[in-house]
Amino acid sequence: MQLNISLTMPASPPVVARRFTYAGIALYESIVPGMVGYQSLAPQLNGLPPLPAVTPKVNYYWPACANAALATMNRNLYPTATATSKASIDSLEAANTVLYLKESTAEELNRSAEFGRQIATVIFEWSKSDGNDNTTPYTPPVGLGLWVPTPPAFAPAVLTNWGKNRLFVKGSDIGAEQGPPTPYSEDPASAYYAQAKELYDISHSLTAEQKTIALFWADNSWFDILNQVLAIEKPGMGVAAVAFAQVGIAMSDAAISLLKEKYRYNAIRPITYIRTVMNQPTWNTVIPTPAHPEYPSGHSVMSAAAAQTLTLLFGTNYKYLDTPYHLVNVKPRSYNSFEEAAIEAGDSRVYAGIHYRKTCDVSQPYGKKIAHNIANILKFKK
Repeated sequence: MQLNISLTMPASPPVVARRFTYAGIALYESIVPGMVGYQSLAPQLNGLPPLPAVTPKVNYYWPACANAALATMNRNLYPTATATSKASIDSLEAANTVLYLKESTAEELNRSAEFGRQIATVIFEWSKSDGNDNTTPYTPPVGLGLWVPTPPAFAPAVLTNWGKNRLFVKGSDIGAEQGPPTPYSEDPASAYYAQAKELYDISHSLTAEQKTIALFWADNSWFDILNQVLAIEKPGMGVAAVAFAQVGIAMSDAAISLLKEKYRYNAIRPITYIRTVMNQPTWNTVIPTPAHPEYPSGHSVMSAAAAQTLTLLFGTNYKYLDTPYHLVNVKPRSYNSFEEAAIEAGDSRVYAGIHYRKTCDVSQPYGKKIAHNIANILKFKK
């Protein structure tokens, strides 16, 4: 349902990740009292207040808790959703409740749904204070090698304050930063010019496969990948809740950290350099360049964070077929591991002309480090 709603309300990957993360945490917290050996994340997450508790010595039907929590989160996270989407949320919640009546009583379901709604309400209130609505004006610095708006829209910089958002896990990005980008230079003998020349040459010899990769990852979702894996594995609601929470937290903290770095370095985009310094005014990218600086690569950092988390959850050499549900007429792609997919996601930005190869290469360990930090800090099990 949330993936479908996201289609009608397109947003940048950091914004999408944030929404799924809060929903994933609400899902987990709505059922963790019934998960033997597991514990709440509330004391471990940054600023999350104590959560409502279940009533002792009474029964709860945990799917109903989850159902109400997710429906509440979707209503809250997408207040401007279409009337059709809002009706679909209501319809799905009601249909699930009817199914649950086969295994539970109306009284138990009402109690369970109320608990799920209480959890979602507290978590949504917590979400309001994370800084995502920071509208502090931003004036891009001016100088050689610094970012300027890019064609075709020449839009102003976006997500300029996202790097100031509250991390979900304190210290999640310690040791993740990979240092500054290649020193800017307009000298044809420089390393910087060489990486731009490499990108320019690649663009003129793109294979059909490389162009397919560029387009495939332009709008692919790691939450959809997780959804596909869960549909295959059928591990149970508890494992699914852990997976959605952990993948979301890793991706969201990766997004916050990488945007902090983007606006620290304010690196010029390849299209600007190639058109001006290399004097190729008609050169273009496969897809439009996002309206924020070049370094580091958001796709690479966030994909690496997601892939590393999925690897920790489902194994190192997990083979799967990625069939994006929303990309019509797109052939599914097979992978031998989540890491292989993450590397391809990074490469896709090189093929698209969005990032330099070195940027994508150094961004992979950046995302993996954040995923490892979170896995080491967050304790789902008691």
